[in-house]
This record gives sequence, structure tokens and C-alpha cells, in this order.
Amino acid sequence: MKSAATSILIVDNDEAMRRMLSGFLGDAYQCVNASNVEDAVNLLQRGSFELVLSDITMRGASGLELCRFVQEACPSTVMVMISAMTDIDYAIDAMRYGAFDYILKTFDMTRVMLAVDRALRYQRALEDKHNYELALEERVKIRTDELRAVNEQLNLMLDRLYKNYRATLKGLARTLEARDIETRGHSDRVVAYSLALGNRMGLSASDLVSLEQGALLHDIGKVGVPDSVLLKPGALTTDEWVRMRAHVELGLRIIEGVEFLSGARFVVGQHHEKYDGSGYPNRLKGDSIHIHARIFAVADAFDAILSDRPYRAGQSYEVACKEIVAGSGAHFDPEVVNAFMSLSKEEWEEIRLFAVQNFVAEQEADKREIELFILSLKSPEAAKLQALCA
Repeated sequence: MKSAATSILIVDNDEAMRRMLSGFLGDAYQCVNASNVEDAVNLLQRGSFELVLSDITMRGASGLELCRFVQEACPSTVMVMISAMTDIDYAIDAMRYGAFDYILKTFDMTRVMLAVDRALRYQRALEDKHNYELALEERVKIRTDELRAVNEQLNLMLDRLYKNYRATLKGLARTLEARDIETRGHSDRVVAYSLALGNRMGLSASDLVSLEQGALLHDIGKVGVPDSVLLKPGALTTDEWVRMRAHVELGLRIIEGVEFLSGARFVVGQHHEKYDGSGYPNRLKGDSIHIHARIFAVADAFDAILSDRPYRAGQSYEVACKEIVAGSGAHFDPEVVNAFMSLSKEEWEEIRLFAVQNFVAEQEADKREIELFILSLKSPEAAKLQALCA
């Protein structure tokens, strides 16, 4: 059934492509076509669209220029880029310009519908957030005098800002996990394991923050790995392995220049290195691998062994210990393995239970949490976060 409230603008030089997309999506959404960026801008200035599906390479202005216009002029509209270009740099450029997703023209319509559905759900969340901010801003104006009299509010705002930095990272990690239901909750568990090991090994508070960020974002580069490779049930070909391994470099490129994520680069860039030098991408060995990455390697393996996978059921704690000890000096740093073994089975079970409960609890943010988050967005530091997430 067609939704009169949901409008999609399809922008492509290729008339056949426009017809195919509007024909497929037209039963469910109001579709409007444009053959170039200039026409698309005119339509956007005259009307409202929830989603824009745009080719990247077109005659005249490019789809990336349209993406920039949408970000500035229509912030509640979501962009999904369509291109025949398979170079990952095009996908990176699209995301840097603010695109929500990137689809190759060798798509099937089921994947298109899934991408559109994800994008529209994200757009509705943005719209709800915007409406809530408008209503809340009026309330804040009324309470300004009262809030100014409460000096401790400044400390609460700083604390809330830090917590929501973390919430943003967790949200991104869960967005990546959503592509593969088998890994749901993996980031929360591996963060909990990493922090337990970091504490046991005496890491400083700042190191623990960086370790947490790296553990959350270790696979952020997989946003550029096609589903056909990432979710392939069988063995990967040589070419597919090359594309899969490229997620490490891509992850580093994504967080490059983001100051508050600088400490995450060690895990993001080295989480596939092995203690004996047989890992990738740089075949680092021993202490040449940052301690954060060495800790993460044990935490990640522990969760992988305990968790169900399509090709096998989750293994027992005893099996996990046996495999990790067997990898000491080869895959893993012996010092980290010793720290792992110094924690009892009961302690690890408690850590895992806490991570699972935390994952469930954080799915429902209460109203007070949202209010404090919006208030924190008034600070200069939060403005930088908004620019990053835009």
C-alpha cells in the first residue's frame, strides 16, 4: 500500500534506471524522478522528500555535490548513493559527503528495498530527534534562569557529553553488527572482556578509554566490505580475502582526523596482527603490536569461541581456555594470556552476563537521559560531535 507521507526523489541520467527504480518502489512510496542535479535541487527547494536515491557520476554536477546540498539545505532528508563504480574510494567519498548508504548498480531489487527501508528508518529517527529538540528547546528557554542558578549542572553536562560520546560509538558498532545477526552484541561483550583484562594488567584510565573505543570500532572498516563478501557462508576466494582484509586500512581512514578517537587507532589498525608476526596487515611481532591490540586479540578470541556461529555451536569456557593457552606466544601475548587465566570462570561469566544485560538495557533510553543529552549538545565540544555524526 502506497504511503502518501513518504516521498523518494530518484536522480539518474539513465532514464531506464529511473523507470526501473520508480516502477519497483512506486507501489510503496511516492516517487519523483530527476535526470540531473539541477532539476533535483529545484525539486528539493519546492518540496519535501524523506529519501534521495542518486547516481554519483552524472552529466554536469555530480551526485556528491547533490549530497553536500542535501546535508546543508535538507538535513532531515537521507541520501543513498547508487553507482556502477566498484572502487571503495567512491563509497568512502559518499560517506564523507554525508551519504547513509552506497549501492552498486549490479544490485537486485530485494537489496534495494532493504537499503531503502534502512534509510527511511534512519530518516524517521532523525525527524523524531529534530521534533523532540524543537519542543525541548522551548522548555529550555523557560527554565534558563533556573538552570543558570545551578552551577553543578555544568559538571552534569560534561559527564553526559562523555557518556553520549560512548553511546554514539556503541550505536555505530551496533549498526555495523546489524548487517550480520550472528554477531549481535559482540561489541558489548568484547569491550567488557577487554576492559577486564586492561584493568587486570594495570592500564591507566586514559588507556582504558582508548581500549574501549578501539574495541567498539575494531571492525568499522567493514562498512566498505560488500555483503557478498562479508556474509558469504563458504570459503572466500583470494580476491575476496583481499577485499576483506582491506577493512583494516579503511577503518583507519574513517577515524583519521577525529581527535577524540585517536586512541582507537591501535586496535582498529592492529587487531589482526599476531604475536609471532604472522598476522596482517603489517606482520607486526611481539611488543611492536600495541598493548591495546594484544589485549583485544585475547578478548575477541574468547568471545568468538563462546559464541554460536553458522558453522558451529558456541564452545565451553574450558575449550576457550585451552585454545587461548595453546595460542600463547603464537597468536597471543603470553603476558595477556596469563592475565586472562588469572580471572576465574565465575568472574568471566559475571563479566559476560553484565555485558549482555547492558546491551539489552541500553536499547531503551529513558526520557531524562534524552533531555540531558539534548542539553549537552549546546556545548562547543558537542558541536564537534554533531559535525562528525552529520
